[in-house]
Amino acid sequence: MPRVAAIDCGTNSVRLLISDLGVAGNDPVPPSDVLRRMEIVRLGAGVDKSGELASEAIERTRVVLESYAAQIADLGAERVRMVATSATRDARNRADFEDMVTDVLGAPAEIITGTEEAALSFLGATASLSTLTDPPAPPYLVVDIGGGSTEFVLGADTVTASLSVDIGCVRLTERHLATDPPTPDEIGAAESDIRVALRAVAESVPILAPLTLIGLAGSVTTVAAVALRLPAYDPVAIHQCRIPVGAVRSTTAGLLTMNRSQRAELSVIHPGRVDVIGAGALILRVVMDAWEIDSVLVSEHDILDGIVASLADPR
Repeated sequence: MPRVAAIDCGTNSVRLLISDLGVAGNDPVPPSDVLRRMEIVRLGAGVDKSGELASEAIERTRVVLESYAAQIADLGAERVRMVATSATRDARNRADFEDMVTDVLGAPAEIITGTEEAALSFLGATASLSTLTDPPAPPYLVVDIGGGSTEFVLGADTVTASLSVDIGCVRLTERHLATDPPTPDEIGAAESDIRVALRAVAESVPILAPLTLIGLAGSVTTVAAVALRLPAYDPVAIHQCRIPVGAVRSTTAGLLTMNRSQRAELSVIHPGRVDVIGAGALILRVVMDAWEIDSVLVSEHDILDGIVASLADPR
């Protein structure tokens, strides 16, 4: 049974998934998780304004990758694939990041396009839907809210249309949400930014009801945890839960009226997301309102699971 490792390096976090791949007879079976890790490194801090990755952000990422590399070796993963997304795509000095990754892992990271990121997210989010007792009906609109960008992917068995736009929880916070808590004018400016991006999405992705909205990544899963009033972050309770739009609206409004200290008191919010979760929640709320979507199916499976799937079938 081959063991593989996937690393996703985004604007806000760097994550590791080590999985065992298997077969039953001649048929593949779903990968079995060995280890999942997530660390907030804020690689993309300031990149929207400066156009460059800060040296201290690259160093924070290096420290985490050293730890991941040790675990990959200890657990005996045979193949490793690391992808880097929005912040690295946008940075003029991305060669500095690439050199660091090669030094640590012995191979470069793949700096993937928004289209490639969208396809991997869709694959990871939809692969296990058929195993549900009451599987959701296609088509699926997969929305992956990251730190620097958000991917919109439409499809059923395969992707039919996608677009990556430069709205993410870190980018919008740095652009607009300077006050603690943000002012109504700041929130309005961020919402206007989101709506401009959604007009571009509508031109490329034919989003027509009825469809199933699947929300991915830390902003969405954290909104779900807050909406469910969980006492602690619980991925089992969060994965494949449905959150109605009313709960998304009220959760978003609450997060945006809290100050940083109040958000930090919510045990379900990772410390590295405390300052950006308001923007992430706002993206989800505006998306649902813009297309009159009544609920979001929340998935803990995302681009990491897509990377593992690509290693199972590396064509």
